[in-house]
Amino acid sequence: MINKRDIERPVDEALAQFRGEYAEALHSDVRTIRAAIETVYHSGGKHVRPLLLLLTAQAAGGVRPDSVHSAVFIELLHMASLIHDDVVDDTRQRRGKPSMNAVFDNRIAVLVGDFVLSEALIRAARTGSAMIVSIISTLSRQMAEGEIKQLENAREQLLTEEDYFIAVEKKTAMLLAVCAEIGAVTAGADADVQAHCREYGRLLGCSFQIRDDLFDYFDLPTTGKPGGNDIREGKVTLPLLYALSSTDEAKKAPFLSMIREQNFTPENVAALIRFAKEHGGIAYAEQRMNEYRDRAKEVISKLPDSPARESLLALADYIVGRNV
Repeated sequence: MINKRDIERPVDEALAQFRGEYAEALHSDVRTIRAAIETVYHSGGKHVRPLLLLLTAQAAGGVRPDSVHSAVFIELLHMASLIHDDVVDDTRQRRGKPSMNAVFDNRIAVLVGDFVLSEALIRAARTGSAMIVSIISTLSRQMAEGEIKQLENAREQLLTEEDYFIAVEKKTAMLLAVCAEIGAVTAGADADVQAHCREYGRLLGCSFQIRDDLFDYFDLPTTGKPGGNDIREGKVTLPLLYALSSTDEAKKAPFLSMIREQNFTPENVAALIRFAKEHGGIAYAEQRMNEYRDRAKEVISKLPDSPARESLLALADYIVGRNV
C-alpha cells in the first residue's frame, strides 16, 4: 500500500500552512456553529483535494500564497457539500461517527453548511483572480446539478452507464478537475499545462467515485458505513448497473422488481449485492476504475519530471488502492 505521507512530502510546508488557514476559516463566535463544525472537523477526512491542488501547483511551477488560499476554499466547498449531502440523503453517520444532522437537526446542518459555503466564496474572492472565482462559481453550480441528477437517477431507478457517468462527472470528477486546474493557475502555468492538470483531475475523480461506489458492495469497517447503503437509498451504481445490463431478462427480473418497487429489505439488499458480484459487476467496475487511473497517469506524465509529479502519479495509485 502506498504511504500517503510519502505523497505529501513535496508540499509539506504548504500543507502545514493550509491546515492553519483551514482551522481559522472554520472559526465562529457563534457557539452552535462551533459545536456543529466540531462534529465534521475531526471526522477523519484525508484532505485529498487540497493535497491534489498543492501538488499540481508545485508540479506546474511552484506553490504560491494563492495556491494555499485556494486549497482552503476548495476544502471548505467540499465540507459544505458533504454537510448538505447528509441532509438530502438523511445520512446519520459519516466515517463511523454521527453526522451533523444526526447530532443537531436538519435546520442547523443546512445553515452551518451555508456558513461554510459562504466562507469558501469569501476566500475565493480574496485571491483577486476573476478566473478562479469564475471556475469555483461554475463548479458550485455543476455540483448542485450532479446531486440533483443523482436524485433523478434514483427516482428513475434504472439508468444507463452514460447517465451514471454524467452524474459522476458533475458530482465528483469536476471537483477534482478544478482542484488540479486551480493548482496550475495559481502556479502561473500556461494554458496547455492547465488543461493537462484539469484532465488529470477529471480522470482521477472518475476513478475516485468508482472506488467509493465499490465500497458499497462490501462490509468494510474502515469506511464507517455498512455495505448496501447506496442500494438502500435507491442508487444503482456501476457494479449493479453492469450486472443488470449484461444479464438476460429472466435472470434479472426479480432484481429489477426489487429496484422498481424500492423493496430494499436486508435480504433483498444482500441479494442485489450478491447478484452484482456473481455477474461480473465488481470486476467490470474495477476495470473501468483502473482505466481512468491509467489515463490520469498518462496525462500528468506530460508535465516536467519532479518530485511533485511523482507524487501525482503515486496519488492516482493511492486513490484506487485506498480502503477509506
